[in-house]
Amino acid sequence: MSKLEIDWTRCDGHGLCAGLLPDDVALDEWGFPVLSGREITAGELPDARRAVLACPALALRLTKR
Repeated sequence: MSKLEIDWTRCDGHGLCAGLLPDDVALDEWGFPVLSGREITAGELPDARRAVLACPALALRLTKR
């Protein structure tokens, strides 16, 4: 299984990840992502990969657990 992680030194709060993965990423009051912390299922993996690739700050990544 995989999980999403954020590199906070890179994140600029663009919010694209929340738009692509609304079940896994919410935005706080300043527009920064808040991860659900749950594992990404095999069916969600393509959307999670798309969100990682779409991050303009390269702050989002998938890790194997």
